[in-house]
Amino acid sequence: MITGTLSRYFGMRFLTSVVGAFVGVVALAAMIDYVELMRRGADWPNATAWVLAKISMYRVPQLTERIMPFSVLVGAMSCYLALSRRLELVVARAAGVSAWQFVAPAMIAAFLFGTVATTIYNPISAMLHERSKRLEADMLGENLSALQESTSGFWVRQKSADGGAIINASSSRDQGAELGGVSVYTFDSAGHFQQRIEAKSATLEPGYWRLEDARIYGSGKAPDLESTYRLGSNLTLEQVRESFATPETVPFWELPTYIEMADRAGLGAAGYRLQYQELLARPFLLAAMVLLAASVSLRFFRFGGVQKMVLSGITAGFLLFVLSKITEDMSKSELMSPAAAAWIPVVVGGLTGFVALLYLEDG
Repeated sequence: MITGTLSRYFGMRFLTSVVGAFVGVVALAAMIDYVELMRRGADWPNATAWVLAKISMYRVPQLTERIMPFSVLVGAMSCYLALSRRLELVVARAAGVSAWQFVAPAMIAAFLFGTVATTIYNPISAMLHERSKRLEADMLGENLSALQESTSGFWVRQKSADGGAIINASSSRDQGAELGGVSVYTFDSAGHFQQRIEAKSATLEPGYWRLEDARIYGSGKAPDLESTYRLGSNLTLEQVRESFATPETVPFWELPTYIEMADRAGLGAAGYRLQYQELLARPFLLAAMVLLAASVSLRFFRFGGVQKMVLSGITAGFLLFVLSKITEDMSKSELMSPAAAAWIPVVVGGLTGFVALLYLEDG
């Protein structure tokens, strides 16, 4: 009974610390992102403080997903250091409770926290990120190209009964269903160039693209202006989303479908596989962060060296982040399988914390 009561107490203290750390990270990320949007929005004619705040609010959940493991690390360290400072860990040890028994509740809570983050928080953040892109495009109006001014935009190729076409868009909304700053290069069935079409926007309809404010350039004649132009297409919405959606904007529950579509189309699905494996590994990664935090924060305050312990914990978290970035880049370059890239940081972090804690507690 005593052990069960202490387990619930330590679990709730850990969860409170982690939620507090995560809320602080969210607030900090929101302020930084809003200041950056204010700087960029100085050149946008339709930008207002309220619209920029909404865009930032919709973007923050996806930004904080990347730093969620460090919120758990900081929250766990602050929890155990507070328990040690108030001598609650001394009382627990005196009652016969080992370190493994008051670390286990935190690991279970972290695992459940990661499960909720993968299954609920990730789909919500993906939806809000898509909404932020839509707001940004609506605010820019005709200047849609400013959304992707630093890149070559998005590309997709299609074939139909009339021939082929290559479509370039400077911006994308609704994961490719609506495009902005569109350039279309059409070819006949023999592969010969026919015409170039420039349009303000394009919307995918069943069997065709609807181009708005289109300017059609053909060889040897003046350009034609069309307020609405239909470009035949055999692409489905799912195929277009495969070309325009980035892995971070696809909700967890839809990733298997995207991977299957990419495999059928013969397209590279490494990014989607990596994202899917990372989301699957997230609960285990958060539990590994608890082991890392416990290995550096269970020392009694009267022994001193608290600053060194905190610094070593932060350093371990930073090195684990660097390792995860290296494995991600190797996976995207197809030098490592997505499963290995996602699970290697989990294994390394978990084993490091487990071995360190085993040495400190059991010799």
